[in-house]
Amino acid sequence: MIRGGVRLGRLRPLVVAGRPLASPVEPRRQFRTGESRQRDRFRGYEPRGSWDFGKEMAEFREKLKEALPGSDWNPLGISNDLPPEWADIVIVGGGIVGWSIAFWLKMKEPHRNALRVVVVERDLQVSPCWSEIKYTKASTVLSVGGIRQQFSLPENIKMSQFSAEFLRSINDYLGVFNEPPIDVQFNPSGYLFLASEEGAAVLEENVKLQRTEGAEVSLLSPAQLKKKFPWLNTDGVALASYGLENEGWFDPWTLLNALRRKAISMGVYQSRGEVMSFHCSTNEMVTQDGEAVNFSRIMVANVQMPDSIEYSPIQCSIVVNAAGAWSGRVAEMAGIGTGPPESLEEIKLPVEPKKRYVYVWNCPDGPGLETPMLIDTTGAYFRREGLGGNYLGSMSPTKEEEPDIQDLEVDHEFFQEKVWPKLAHRVPAFESLKVRSSWAGYYDYNTFDQNPVTGTHPLVQNLYFASGFSGHGLQHSLAVGKCITELIVDGEYKTIDLGRFSFDRLIQDKPILERNII
Repeated sequence: MIRGGVRLGRLRPLVVAGRPLASPVEPRRQFRTGESRQRDRFRGYEPRGSWDFGKEMAEFREKLKEALPGSDWNPLGISNDLPPEWADIVIVGGGIVGWSIAFWLKMKEPHRNALRVVVVERDLQVSPCWSEIKYTKASTVLSVGGIRQQFSLPENIKMSQFSAEFLRSINDYLGVFNEPPIDVQFNPSGYLFLASEEGAAVLEENVKLQRTEGAEVSLLSPAQLKKKFPWLNTDGVALASYGLENEGWFDPWTLLNALRRKAISMGVYQSRGEVMSFHCSTNEMVTQDGEAVNFSRIMVANVQMPDSIEYSPIQCSIVVNAAGAWSGRVAEMAGIGTGPPESLEEIKLPVEPKKRYVYVWNCPDGPGLETPMLIDTTGAYFRREGLGGNYLGSMSPTKEEEPDIQDLEVDHEFFQEKVWPKLAHRVPAFESLKVRSSWAGYYDYNTFDQNPVTGTHPLVQNLYFASGFSGHGLQHSLAVGKCITELIVDGEYKTIDLGRFSFDRLIQDKPILERNII
C-alpha cells in the first residue's frame, strides 16, 4: 500500500520492464508512451505534505520510456558498477574484442539467459545514471579504423573478409528496437601497398595468396600507379597492390557502441572496474618422467570497483582474457609465466603495450576523394580524414625508438623528423601540410610473432585467450568473437580455424609470422 490507499498492483508489470530486455526479433505488444490513460488512478492525485507525487510519477513515466529495449536504465535502482556475484563467463576487457565475444555468446545461447555473461572494463567513463559512456584509453576508440584483406596469412585474410560481410549487414546483427539505424561510416577507398625492388617479390606472393582466398586485389606497375594517382611520386616504387573491395576504414566508436548496446539488450552484464586477481584451485600431477605439473581452474575473479579499495568477487566457470595491451598482466594473475625455469608454467603470454602516435593534418592541395589508405615502402602511412583537405597518418617507430608507455603523451618531434619527410617525398603536396591535432594509443603487441593468441591454455583449464592482435584487433574482432564463442560452446572452431594461433606455438617455439604489419 502507498499513501492514500492506492495499491501498487498496477505498477508491477512496469517494474518488470527493467529486467534484462528481450531480443528485438521476438514479438511484443506495442509500448505506448503518450498521454496518461483516462483511467489512470494516479492522475490528479495530490497527497498532503511536501512530496509532489504527480511530479514523481511523471519522472517515473519518463524513465519507463528509457526502459525500452536498448536502454541501460534500471527501475530498481541497482548500480551498474557492481558485477553479479556469479557468472558463467567473465570477459576481462570491454574493448571491441571483449564485446564481440559477449555478443556472439548471447547469439549462440539456446534460449534467453541460458548464459550469464559479464564484461569487466576499467576504462569506462560514465555520467550519472549511465546515460553517456566514454572510453579514454581503450585501443579501439584510438584506432584509425582500417580494414583490409591484404595480409600474408590465410587466417588473417578470412577474418577481415568475415568482418567486411558483417559490416555490410550490421543492422541485421546489431540493430536494437527503438534505436536509430547503425551507420559506421564505412569508406571503401581500399588500401594501397607500395613495394621497393627488394620487396616486390614478397608483395606479389602475398597478392597471389589473397586472390586464392577470394580477395579482389590488383597489382600496379609504377606507370599504372602514376596514371591512377597522379599526385603520387613513384620514385623507388617497383610494384604496388591495391584492394578493390572490402577495404577502407570506418568509425571504431560506432561499432564498439553498437556491439555493447546490442549485447546489453540481450542480457550481458556490464561492470565498470578492474580485475585485480583470481582465486584458483590447483591439482598437481606427476608425469612419467617424474616431473610435477600443476593444473588449475579459475574459481573467482576479483574486481576492484572505481575509486574504491573494495573488491567484488565473481564466481565463474570460464574466463576470457580480452584485456588487449594488458592481457599479459591478466595472464600472470592466473599464474601463467610465473613458474620455475624450464617449465610450462614459465612460458609467458608475450603480449605487451606498445605506444603508437597518430597525427592529423590539413593540406588544401593534397590528394582528393579517391585517396586510399596508403602504406609507403618506408612504413609511413596516411589516409583521408573526412572532407576539406584533412588527413591522418603516422608510422611505427623502430625498436630503438619505442616510446615510454607510462602515458599517452604525443611526441611531435617524431612527426617532424621521421614521418613528415617520408610523406612529403611520396606526396609532394604534403610539403606544405599543417598539423592540426594528434593522439596516441596502445597496440596489444605480440612480441613473439605479431599475431593473435587465441584459444585455451594447457594448464589453466578454463582460461581462454583473445589478444595480441598487434594493431589488427578492430578489423578482426567480429570474426574472433564468433570463433572464440564456437570454441567455448561447441569445443571447436567452425567458421574459421584459428588453431595455428593457439598458445601451443609458444610452447613449441614456432612463430607464425605476418609479413604485412603496419
